[in-house]
Amino acid sequence: MDKKIISVINQKGGVGKTTTVINLAAGLSMKGKKILVIDLDPQGNATTGLGLSNTESSEQTIYSVLNGNKKISEVVKKTKFENLDLITSNVDLSGLEVETAGDSRRAFMLKDELAAYLNDFKASYDYVLIDCPPSLSLLTIMALVSSNSLVVPLQTEFFALEGLTQLMKTIDRIKNNLNPELAIKGILLTMYDKRNKLSSEVEKDAREYFKEKVYRTVVPRNVRLSEAPSHGVPVLLYDKNCPGSKSYFNFTEEFLDQDKYMETAA
Repeated sequence: MDKKIISVINQKGGVGKTTTVINLAAGLSMKGKKILVIDLDPQGNATTGLGLSNTESSEQTIYSVLNGNKKISEVVKKTKFENLDLITSNVDLSGLEVETAGDSRRAFMLKDELAAYLNDFKASYDYVLIDCPPSLSLLTIMALVSSNSLVVPLQTEFFALEGLTQLMKTIDRIKNNLNPELAIKGILLTMYDKRNKLSSEVEKDAREYFKEKVYRTVVPRNVRLSEAPSHGVPVLLYDKNCPGSKSYFNFTEEFLDQDKYMETAA
């Protein structure tokens, strides 16, 4: 099975990217899968959401890897959750674009480092999940170049689909020029409010347009989902019975079934 490197991406902020990364990682790790999360967002929300600090020195972060000071093996940290490792991020990462301006291979830096690491530690991870920043910047390009596939959280609100067309154009450009393997694994509808007619309209449009690419699971708006990160734990552990947790457990199942199906189809 080739390495499953999956970026969770949407250039819009506040659509549930980090929540999806954290809870998919937790759900998969509870199923006995070994997971590496790479926080590629200078805000470092996946880092704090998994209980680690995003304010400590940059020596042990993804920034040190991308500026050439460290190897990935030197910055991978254990989280307090079994089977779940993390490469942390902090605000220093936001300077990377300017600092690497002269480097013609910079789009491939993450890919090269990851490939070297995963080839050395073959059996280590079932999945690598990358939390992308909410922009189509160099960091996002690095993630797209490194990934086999993408999960796109889509907030069920006005203009959600317009933002998606921009993302699709970027994905096509990367496919044509830098990473022909790249594919959308699935679109996850988030922040769903069943009392709001707009939510169901966006869902209908998304399913008509993207067909079976849209996961059956939809993630509701849920207070516990937004509380969990401040406690440094995924909602699946913070309150495993709330609607948000149930939907992420379902999503994890669906994600794994999708992979089983892919393997038998191949």
